[in-house]
Amino acid sequence: MHDRLFEVALGLTPPWSVTSVAFDEATKVLSIGVDFAAGSRFAVEGVEGEHPVHDTLPKRYRHLNFFQHECVLEVRTPRVKLPDGSVRLVKPAFAGKLGGFTLLFEALVLLLATQMPFAAAARLIGISAYQTMAICERYVELALAHADFSDVTGLAIDETSRARGHDYIAIGADADKRRVLAVAEGRDAQTVHTIAKELEAHGCPREQIGSVSIDMSPAFIAGCDEALPNACITFDKFHVIAHANAAVDKMRRIEQRADPSLKGMRWSLLKDRAKLAPHAAADLDALIARMSTVRTARAWAYKEQLREILERKQINVVRTMLLHWCRRVMRSKVEPMKEVAAMVRRHLEGIVAWAQTRMTNGFLEALNGLFQAAKRRARGFTRFTTIKTVIFLIAGKLDFRVVNAHAPQPT
Repeated sequence: MHDRLFEVALGLTPPWSVTSVAFDEATKVLSIGVDFAAGSRFAVEGVEGEHPVHDTLPKRYRHLNFFQHECVLEVRTPRVKLPDGSVRLVKPAFAGKLGGFTLLFEALVLLLATQMPFAAAARLIGISAYQTMAICERYVELALAHADFSDVTGLAIDETSRARGHDYIAIGADADKRRVLAVAEGRDAQTVHTIAKELEAHGCPREQIGSVSIDMSPAFIAGCDEALPNACITFDKFHVIAHANAAVDKMRRIEQRADPSLKGMRWSLLKDRAKLAPHAAADLDALIARMSTVRTARAWAYKEQLREILERKQINVVRTMLLHWCRRVMRSKVEPMKEVAAMVRRHLEGIVAWAQTRMTNGFLEALNGLFQAAKRRARGFTRFTTIKTVIFLIAGKLDFRVVNAHAPQPT
């Protein structure tokens, strides 16, 4: 009776059955023996028909816990003899994609790994962080092999260092569906070629990409010109304003040597005024009132003007206003902001393209946070393949159900 209960709970169907159930009180491990009926024949992948058993091998699979106790399946696994005389090990339907685990156990690992670091997930389920990482890497590899990118037309590319003192990595993402499509090493022109090849491998010809949003890296610009021949390059508002914010802070640091009141105003100058606390907003208003004598205040005003221009949607209006803004800044004495004006002039058409493509800057900003989240979740693992795995777990929206029907759905 107990054997039948466990057969139903495990979802076993003939010829498989439970032959024994034992609980070790010392180790707190439940062992369930699984065997097949005598005379059974089995199919193997890639070979037609069912084949007779040649011999058996004992296999052990970690399964979901039984209450709070570890549970393992001790399986007498058949090897079958094929028509060509070769012998092949049968893989039971409940066996996972990585040796030693069931499909249900691996589905739980995936679910936990999308929500917490590998080490934390490993502690919860009682395996090592390396085993957790290996399961996730295998599933990302298999799910990516099934991924279809044939509908992608807009691309967003961003980069960061994968760890302090380490090389850089770049993410290529679908700007419309907000999913990661490719992760590549480097931040040069070849990196864009690598991303384009990944797209082609999943049904998206590089000629199909009509727009690409990047930062103003000369290497990325050159790479997009070479690898994505039909793409309109867009420099999104997020990256442009980031340069303007850096100029404001540079001006503040120069002036604070003579004006100590500027020392505590960094975040007040960089944040949206509407989101400032009342006292911070009052300090900012007081600074703005001194615009005629304090260049930091004028730098802030130029930054806010630039932000307002980039909110507009008419291409010709944006182009005209940007050129007028550049002329005003270049006639000023706010030297750090002059560098931004020069950059805007160099990349004018790409910045103006923002008004048309409107590739969401919030998504690109989220990509920066994605890098940091990936580093935290892969803490202790700095290999490129591991960082790539975590990024796809968090933002790849991969359908793991094509690999394991028990796996969580993409969100």
